[in-house]
Amino acid sequence: MQLIEYPCKTPEELIALDEVLLLKAESGEIGETLRFWESRDLFVAVGRACRVEEDCFRASCADDGIKIIRRISGGGTVLQGPGCYNYSVILAYGENTPYKNVNSSYRSILGGISDRLKTKGIRAEVLPLSDLAVEGLKISGNAQARKRSFFLHHGTFLSGFDIGKVSRYLKHPLVEPEYRHGRTHDEFIGNIQISPFEIREIIKEMFAPAGRRKPDAGELQGMKALVDSKYSVDKWNYIF
Repeated sequence: MQLIEYPCKTPEELIALDEVLLLKAESGEIGETLRFWESRDLFVAVGRACRVEEDCFRASCADDGIKIIRRISGGGTVLQGPGCYNYSVILAYGENTPYKNVNSSYRSILGGISDRLKTKGIRAEVLPLSDLAVEGLKISGNAQARKRSFFLHHGTFLSGFDIGKVSRYLKHPLVEPEYRHGRTHDEFIGNIQISPFEIREIIKEMFAPAGRRKPDAGELQGMKALVDSKYSVDKWNYIF
């Protein structure tokens, strides 16, 4: 596994690079990869099958210049921005049986992260399907996109995030995890009490990248092509 380091300039680039790395791995051009990112701008990341009108306050987003971008992974719609520390890992199914099933892959990955958080004094629970929570507050949401040989798993840790902004741009979800119990965004999500640096070290320990590199010219070209043809186009972002 290699650690990919690149300072994406826009939300569209951040989302597009995940897809490029997944497609390159699936085609056999690269192997497993890990990257970390945090957007300097607020934006809404819509789950692959989510409906924008059901999930977003579009008028508020438009008034404040908040982009709405659909990602290729499942899961719910979230607000991204400063204080949302993300990791994206491309993994091979290989002989690792837990990775071949969606539910068991979440349990395996999130369980490993939860165990490592305990060494920092953070007692995080893995709650169905793909959350980490501390004392009932969601601190990390995760999602996946799956191909035949590789899959993308990415997650967000809230660390110094302005939680009060979520309710301005996102509606209450029509479908919610059982442990939410109807709570508002402000009541349901919380910040983890460790730094992004500590989160990064935990994730690196979990996946143990053997080297690091920047995206090559082909990967950057592919990222730009996806930004232009997909992630900056209403036909994709507002398809549902």
